[in-house]
Parts: sequence; C-alpha cells; structure tokens
Amino acid sequence: MDDIEAFWERAQQHADLATVRSYMGESIIAALRPPAWAFGATPEQADELVGLVLEGTKTATSSALWDYEAESEDLPDVGTLGIVVDSAGTPRALVVTTEVRTVPFDEVDEEHARAEGEGDRSLAHWRRVHEDFFTEHASHDKGFARDMPVVLERFRVLHAEPAPA
Repeated sequence: MDDIEAFWERAQQHADLATVRSYMGESIIAALRPPAWAFGATPEQADELVGLVLEGTKTATSSALWDYEAESEDLPDVGTLGIVVDSAGTPRALVVTTEVRTVPFDEVDEEHARAEGEGDRSLAHWRRVHEDFFTEHASHDKGFARDMPVVLERFRVLHAEPAPA
C-alpha cells in the first residue's frame, strides 16, 4: 500500500467518510480515492502553501479557467474531495470543496485574497503574486489578461497529518 492509499484509509476513518452508506451498500466515497495534488507550481510553493492549509490560514485557492480548458479538466464542484501533498508527494491534508465561482481576474475581492492566506493577505499582494503565477505557469497559450476568468475555490480541511519525522 502506498503512502497516499494509507493516508486515504486513515482520513476516511478520521472524517467518518467510510461509514456513510449508499443505497447499494458500501459508500462510493470509500471505494474511490480522491485525486492527490500539490498547490503551486514549484516544490517551494507546494510546501509553503500546504503549510498554510495545515495552519488554517489558507482556506481558498484560485486557478485560471483557461488552464482547466487547455488540460480538458473538469472544474471542481462543491463536495469535491482532494488529497493535498507536499513537495515530496507526502499526503498532508484531505480537503473538501465548499464553494466554487468564476470571476474575471480584476474582480477577485479582498475576502477571497484573505482566504488564500498568502503574504500579507491583501488584495494587492494576491493580484501581484497571481499575475506573476498565471503568466509564468500557464497551461494555455492565451497569456495573462486582467479580465481572464479565474476559478475561485473555497475548501475545508477534513483531516490533516503533520510531516513525517
């Protein structure tokens, strides 16, 4: 059993997901492990951002809608589960999406910037850092635009584990 599978088994028990029964018997939640992914695009970002999640400072994230489209990836839905890993691929948190909305980059508000938990948690910081991120790490060829659609996601931690010693 790999680290992510073992984490998933522990997280189901801790978050009481495995006991949810479906009409047909065992819960689909227990049968299907959610995807594992890291925040950011670099190992340093992955570690910094998962640290903010574990502290409870980061409760939101944002992505370029154009990246979802370029990768033919579905947008998250409320209730989507995910396993957040650090730069070493070690699972650290099970999160559930609680809200999803798409807005133009220049309409992201102060509340969302604060919920992302980065830097001084200001909208000015969020815009500066995310303009750089969306410019440098785009999966699409449209470049950066102030009116580009951004997917804003809020999440809640269902289970977290400290870094292994």
